Amino acid sequence: MVSLSICVGSSCHLKGSYEVIQACRDEIKARNLEGKVELKAAFCLGECGHDGVAVKVAEEVIPGVRKENVSALFDEKVMPLL
Repeated sequence: MVSLSICVGSSCHLKGSYEVIQACRDEIKARNLEGKVELKAAFCLGECGHDGVAVKVAEEVIPGVRKENVSALFDEKVMPLL
């Protein structure tokens, strides 16, 4: 199972973390990844200086995630781990 942690700290919250969470839920459903990808909330991942939300995929922190690039995040970072 791939762990996906989305920052919901104050900075990422203001940058759209809940929209990113919903976009991740949509990707998981659309790709039939229920039971293969675990979605979690996380507090500060230390990437507050970037535009967008910080997301941790397995052990890699990816800054700058927005709802518009969640599909690319899955293509590039999540799918290769499955």
